Amino acid sequence: MLRRGKGIELKSRGEIEAMREAGLVVASALAAVTAQAKVGVSTGELDELAEQTIRDAGAVPSFKGYHGFPASICASLNEKVVHGIPSRDEVLSEGDLLSVDCGAILDGWHGDSAVTLAIGEIGEKDRALSAATEASMWAGIEKVRAGNRLTDISHAVETAALAAAKAEGLEFGIIAEYGGHGIGTQMHMEPFLPNLGKPGKGPKLRVGMAIAVEPMLTLGTAETEELDDEWTVVTADGSRSAHWEHTVAITEEGPWVLTAPEK
Repeated sequence: MLRRGKGIELKSRGEIEAMREAGLVVASALAAVTAQAKVGVSTGELDELAEQTIRDAGAVPSFKGYHGFPASICASLNEKVVHGIPSRDEVLSEGDLLSVDCGAILDGWHGDSAVTLAIGEIGEKDRALSAATEASMWAGIEKVRAGNRLTDISHAVETAALAAAKAEGLEFGIIAEYGGHGIGTQMHMEPFLPNLGKPGKGPKLRVGMAIAVEPMLTLGTAETEELDDEWTVVTADGSRSAHWEHTVAITEEGPWVLTAPEK
């Protein structure tokens, strides 16, 4: 049964298992999009594919219509950080870096996940950027455990990003104003999860909480701007960005990545 823990929704084991089913729908949609994200394909076509995959599973796209958003995925190309609106006119080219964010609702429960995809052959800096973003997500996920504090996740994300930057001889911008969030009966719930900060702060994590961990890194500034469409967020200096995300539940056994593929 749903409970509240200092404003954060707590779920029973059965409810987390129901969220897992929604997460598997998201994983399937992203797998379908990943397979089709090639040179010459439009982001609009990828959006249609994702929506069909979600609906074929008996679920509903959680993004479409959310505060007026017009699509089932966010397709953020190159300098677009998040909330890119897919279009039939936006065609993928060799060397593009595409972040795809996808959500689905199944039986009232939400799943939310994002991947960054290489279109054809991409540059080494772009590859390092995406790999560092994914690694920082997994570092954060490792801290999604009962007894930790919320910003233990934030600090792990930041530390992993900085370590990757040092190892690659690069500087990554860590987006601060967008981050992870609670999730369950709604897509965006308390708490907001920053992608950087000191550890040991914020609410104590408890079994039954579910959190979307989603770092965004750039190859330049961490400053962003919103385009005139009032959705698309871009880097202020035009540098490329990467975005990775998983929905994670806290169980007695540790983190359960609800949007990971079934294997």
